[in-house]
Amino acid sequence: MPTYDYECDACGHAFELFQSITAEPEKKCPKCGRRKLRRLIGPGAAIVFKGSGFYQTDYRSPSYKKAAAAEGGSGSNGSGNGSAKSKSASTAKSKS
Repeated sequence: MPTYDYECDACGHAFELFQSITAEPEKKCPKCGRRKLRRLIGPGAAIVFKGSGFYQTDYRSPSYKKAAAAEGGSGSNGSGNGSAKSKSASTAKSKS
């Protein structure tokens, strides 16, 4: 459930309210009691990334890293796989 920001136009009271996304917006100010409350449009929840970056290989186990290094160390740039794919694609086209 999201947290919504509200502000009263009568007294200026501002607060946050934790309510369901399908709930109707509140109308009555809890401070002054007037029906001048409005829900503010907020930035919403943001994704915060901390650190230098997040990659699929960042959280690999040490045993996986050792096995990958032992397989041949072709590098992590993937250049070896791209040429094999393009060769097989061109071979498939010429056979058709």
